[in-house]
Amino acid sequence: MIRTSIAVALALILAGCGVETASTAATAAVAKKKEVEAGRNTVQKAQEQVGQAVEQMQQRTQQAEEK
Repeated sequence: MIRTSIAVALALILAGCGVETASTAATAAVAKKKEVEAGRNTVQKAQEQVGQAVEQMQQRTQQAEEK
């Protein structure tokens, strides 16, 4: 029932707005998805770099304490 409702709503939207508008929206959605994925990758790399920096600081502190 939900799928039927979605299909009917989609058909009405496409008929009312035109296929070109739906295509443009789909293209924009794909671009936004890629942008979000790139942002996640950037955050992950930044977290890894911060983790490495913290690890280096801990190693240096430990080495300084051993001297």
